[in-house]
Amino acid sequence: MNVRRVVPRDAIPSVDDPRFEAAYDGPADDEVVAVDLEGEARAYPVRYLHYHEIVNDRIGETAIAVTWCPLCGSAIAYDRCVGGGRVEGNSDESDESDARRLTFGVSGKLADDDLVMYDRETESEWKQSSGVCFAGECEGRTLRVLPAAVTTWQRFREAPPGGESEASGPGDDPEPIDYDADPYEAYFERDGFGLAAHRGVDGGRTWDREDVAAKAVVLGIERDRDAVGFPLPAVERTGGVVAATVGDADVVVFVADGVHAFENPGLSFEPADGGLFRADGALWDGATGESDDGRALSRLPARRLFAFAWQDDHGPDAFYGLSADGER
Repeated sequence: MNVRRVVPRDAIPSVDDPRFEAAYDGPADDEVVAVDLEGEARAYPVRYLHYHEIVNDRIGETAIAVTWCPLCGSAIAYDRCVGGGRVEGNSDESDESDARRLTFGVSGKLADDDLVMYDRETESEWKQSSGVCFAGECEGRTLRVLPAAVTTWQRFREAPPGGESEASGPGDDPEPIDYDADPYEAYFERDGFGLAAHRGVDGGRTWDREDVAAKAVVLGIERDRDAVGFPLPAVERTGGVVAATVGDADVVVFVADGVHAFENPGLSFEPADGGLFRADGALWDGATGESDDGRALSRLPARRLFAFAWQDDHGPDAFYGLSADGER
């Protein structure tokens, strides 16, 4: 892992005391990171996260960190409470007697072009895409991933429970920022990836595979020490739905205003129109996991990121349909 400093610590200010409003002034197709916990839904607009990268928040009894690395396209929500025992992947095993709630900031460093977070309690450093602490007192620990999704503002606004909220700034006196300006627009359109590509300079990293683009969107799921990344283009080629097994979990992945993963209760889904899928005599919304007869699938904790970042963390064979033998 290549770690380097790019800007000073906290030069990109995290949001530590977010306000939430009942309306959003952006366009309907703006992307948001949507988190729904304990019956409360919140949306964190990506155009705001470009300038903050981390939001330390609390929903009900759960302290969360909504994290975003623009270079890796990685949007991941983490539980900020780390127990005393080592936490592997999404395991719930921990020693609660030594639990600690952390607050995260932007270190100013990159690890393989990925955001390095630091916690203000121990100053340990954490790789954002994997949630693994690689330096400091917490070294070896892994943050627990929470269910979250990247979707559009319109889709979030229309989906039950109908929350309309946004992270609007760090406390009562946010620094003036033009959130309408997109500092990563050119980067997302370029073929290259990583810091050099963002800055438009030579010396960038190379990508030696043709079956998936370096900046293809991937939804990564980790269960029972198994890790599978589902590239959005691969799921689209199957009609927008894939059923698979990851570790101990049967999962279904949909493409519908983004890419979404849910626990599969044993249903066989067939694509319909407009991000809808047919199964068991009902129509299911692929973005929300809800059916037209009142049932709902359980959203899985997952990492949304670019293919190169998933490969950095898990290797070249950790993709659905793209392994060496062509099967998963």
